[in-house]
Amino acid sequence: MFLFIWESPMLWVVVILAAVLLFGSSKLPQLAKSIGQSRKAFKEGMREAEEDDSAQPASISANSPAPQIAQMSDEELMAEMRRRVEAKQ
Repeated sequence: MFLFIWESPMLWVVVILAAVLLFGSSKLPQLAKSIGQSRKAFKEGMREAEEDDSAQPASISANSPAPQIAQMSDEELMAEMRRRVEAKQ
């Protein structure tokens, strides 16, 4: 029954009327534009993050194969960490 309330055309009229009263009719186009720009920037950022994530493992494996941590001693782990920190700088 609750889902039926959200699908009601009267509900949309009330929501639109409330938006007009809260923001004013002159501010609604500006609000819609800013929401659209924010959505576009968010999608672009997500796309760039996915590209970075997919490109990063390939670059790490291209330099050298990753050693198995369970098979390394503490000294070897520390040396590997130092090498990776120096490679990032």
